Amino acid sequence: MEFTREEAVRRLEETVSNDEPIIGAGAGTGMSAKFAERGGVDLLIIYNSGRYRMNGRGSLAGLLPYGDANEIVVDMGRQVLPVVEDTPVLAGVNGTDPFRQMDVFIEDLKRRGFSGVQNFPTVGLIDEDSQFRRNLEETKMGYDKEVEMIREAAEQDMLTCPYVFTEEQAQEMTEAGADVIVSHMGLTTSGDIGAETALDLDAAAERVQAHHDAAKAVSDDVLVICHGGPIAWPDDAEYVLNETEGVVGFFGASSLERLPTEEAIENQAREFKSMEFRP
Repeated sequence: MEFTREEAVRRLEETVSNDEPIIGAGAGTGMSAKFAERGGVDLLIIYNSGRYRMNGRGSLAGLLPYGDANEIVVDMGRQVLPVVEDTPVLAGVNGTDPFRQMDVFIEDLKRRGFSGVQNFPTVGLIDEDSQFRRNLEETKMGYDKEVEMIREAAEQDMLTCPYVFTEEQAQEMTEAGADVIVSHMGLTTSGDIGAETALDLDAAAERVQAHHDAAKAVSDDVLVICHGGPIAWPDDAEYVLNETEGVVGFFGASSLERLPTEEAIENQAREFKSMEFRP
């Protein structure tokens, strides 16, 4: 079911007031969405990397030209939205897409039953000091387009939960009307197709805190949660939340979908292979 921005924000604020963490879950399949909802998550997020991830490919496939990211999200919505009963579902929107009239596209997402948006694929994952990133920014395919997309979604009364990678971006997204700032620590580690290069948890906590402080300097109403990098398992998220002040939750994609699936299927297969029988 679709939630208005006001309804979705109120639910999140109630979660925080009950001393519970806000938990968002990426959903690459209807099955993932159904059981994440049963587990009590507060938000479900669909974006193109979910499809690649659940097909055994790294999440960064979502940043490469393997498909139309925005069209993939619409298609995934047909699989996920009908099985979700009472949780806001967000669409991961490629805000730099030069072939979408963004106000029309966001209106269409809302009509389809999405309650909010997130900026993914995001050029924020590309090193700001790289020539490639500089060229993207110079040719009007930069992070500012993602900020504009979030502003448009907020104006259309959708919940907005953008990824940010720097303090400046945290401020820009908050000024654009973001409801939830998701402090992104990079590609999630652990598992078969996770990253090996990442910050340690203490450095991640410091960076998350900096993003939080920058966002709160713009609006005290904005909620800040963390995601990615070394924050891969529940213990990791708990550590970061306890080492920061004012950060109220965690968004997991690989953490809530890929990693538990990898373990569960492999262990179940081993259980069956270890059966004793008389041929």
